[in-house]
Amino acid sequence: MVNIDSLAGIFDSHLEWLAVTESGRAITVRRDEIEIIPRGSGLSIGFLRDSGYAVSRINEFSYDDGEVRLDLTGRFGQTEESVRFVPRTSAAELAENILLARLTKANEAAEAALDAFHGHLIKSVDLNRDNGRLAQIMLADKRGGKAALMTDVTATVRPETLLASALLWADRLAARKREPIDNVTIAAAGPRTGELRRLCALLNVRTRKRLNILKLLDAEKDQKAGFLRHFTPADLWRAKPRKMTLPEEFAVSRTAGKIIAMAPDKIDIIHSRHGETLRFQGLPFVRVRSISGREQAWYGIEGEKRALDDASRNDFHDLLDELIRYRDHETPSKRHRLYKLASETWLESILRRNIRALDPNLILSPIHSQFRASADKIDLLALRRDGRLVIIEIKTSPDRETIFQAADYWRKIELRRRRGELAKLRLFGDMEIADRPALIYIVAPALSFHHDTERFARMLIPEIELWRWELHEDWRKEIRVIARRNYFEQRM
Repeated sequence: MVNIDSLAGIFDSHLEWLAVTESGRAITVRRDEIEIIPRGSGLSIGFLRDSGYAVSRINEFSYDDGEVRLDLTGRFGQTEESVRFVPRTSAAELAENILLARLTKANEAAEAALDAFHGHLIKSVDLNRDNGRLAQIMLADKRGGKAALMTDVTATVRPETLLASALLWADRLAARKREPIDNVTIAAAGPRTGELRRLCALLNVRTRKRLNILKLLDAEKDQKAGFLRHFTPADLWRAKPRKMTLPEEFAVSRTAGKIIAMAPDKIDIIHSRHGETLRFQGLPFVRVRSISGREQAWYGIEGEKRALDDASRNDFHDLLDELIRYRDHETPSKRHRLYKLASETWLESILRRNIRALDPNLILSPIHSQFRASADKIDLLALRRDGRLVIIEIKTSPDRETIFQAADYWRKIELRRRRGELAKLRLFGDMEIADRPALIYIVAPALSFHHDTERFARMLIPEIELWRWELHEDWRKEIRVIARRNYFEQRM
């Protein structure tokens, strides 16, 4: 049986490790950033990831030829993954293996694409310099014609990321002095093609013409690759949206109510179909569910949760005291992880309490802002006093794909608005929603807008009216809008 001493001893043998996830993402971690934690009769491991420090339960463990393999379960048993820990001294060899596997996938995609590019041959296959999960493929015909393809070789890249990378590559290819190329083909398989077509329909005509979408079909089924027709904005409104149902009212459980009362100005609640999540300044720290008519609660930050009962009550109060001390604008240490974690949901929680600090003309949906479904990740939905819907997308760090994420949310909301579903749901009570397209507000600290934000905003269809709201950097203390810009007017 694995014990804390044996596993910790293995990790002690090297100062640095490479944590490799199933998607091929490799993260360098120091030994002092890996924590082995006893949990009842088992063990958990905590280590730094791209999204921050996270703890997972260890289900299975193996150690072979210097490599540690862990099968992990995330919080509430919702996620399962395998992570390999390779000594940093072997990282170069591992990186070569990952590179080789991705290039193999890229070459397979290039071969499949030749079915649609008659008379072309493969000229080069490389990985994108900014995102190694994307491949850049160049084809050429006998007359010197060139074609450029981009594809995801890991099946993990979001459509928004793939679209943004393809557009940036298209800009570089068009700007070349020798043999410029006017457009880029995005090659994808399965449902990804539908997602890409819907995203491309939100681009203006000029930008849309610079992209092609190629569906890579299964060679084993004797299916060949083929180009797909672009969707237009009109095509989007013919779709049938998923049914959206919201409870008529949200009753706060007795357990949740008692915890909220401990710090009512800092703890809020998010309802879901399966229970309640309590957040301290936007950071989830308690989960409440009713099981067989009995309320049960779990607490903890990220990673595995611990049952809240008489035996753990003192530990829970210690956690709450730590949150009160460190997750505050007057924290004694801005390096503390409780201060740094989940900054976007912290800002969102502040705006949920007082959306008028951002814009006095806004009224927040009292229902929609309380309910989160897995398919609905819009930060906030509000109504302007003139009846215009407002989709609020919040960022606290530069994110290149923000524009396309927000545009996709706009499409989903606009489809429901045009079909009258939002009016039937009475998201704003008796207030009437105007028969005009929704607005998008992108809200972020002034220094947290990506430098490509304006570039991509100019590529959207004119129907999408998009605003940029810049906040003072000390937003945790006070929401102050220092600048706002209407990208819609710049495109007119």
